[in-house]
Amino acid sequence: MNISRSFSTLIIAAHIALLSACASNIPLDEPAPSSSSTSTQGNTPGSGATSTGVGSVARVDTTQNSANTTAKTPPVQRSIYFDYDSFVIKDEYKNVLESNTRFINNNKTLRVVIEGNTDERGGREYNLALGQKRAEAVKRAMTLLGVPENQIEAISFGKEKPKAMGSNEAAWAENRRSDINYR
Repeated sequence: MNISRSFSTLIIAAHIALLSACASNIPLDEPAPSSSSTSTQGNTPGSGATSTGVGSVARVDTTQNSANTTAKTPPVQRSIYFDYDSFVIKDEYKNVLESNTRFINNNKTLRVVIEGNTDERGGREYNLALGQKRAEAVKRAMTLLGVPENQIEAISFGKEKPKAMGSNEAAWAENRRSDINYR
């Protein structure tokens, strides 16, 4: 009986350790800040753009077609870039999320894979976890905008699939991203 109790305690401790290792102090359920309190300075990775948002996405009408996205043509921009050591979606990528969501909602049989990526800094396990959080943040935003959850898969490549080669801020900024891929 003592061994059984010790084993149960060990299992519970392992689960708590696993959950706390994936925990973040960034609350994802808070409402988005008003646009007057948000400061964005550009649309390119590494431009110094900041966001006071916490990953929340406002409801939008995704049933209307835009000039950039028709029912048969996927949006051109399908990457969402992140700040260093962050998985918060910046406000400047709201249009990217909306246009891709519109396209997905017009193509109900489409499968979507969100690929989370990181720069080369950090260990393999840490970067895989951060890439997964980035992919999950994009998936969550798209489901909040109306995409069925079973239509989207979130995966992480960590630092294993760089977009830009190099060990400088420009290359790192290009690699801190989630890519939206259609299958």
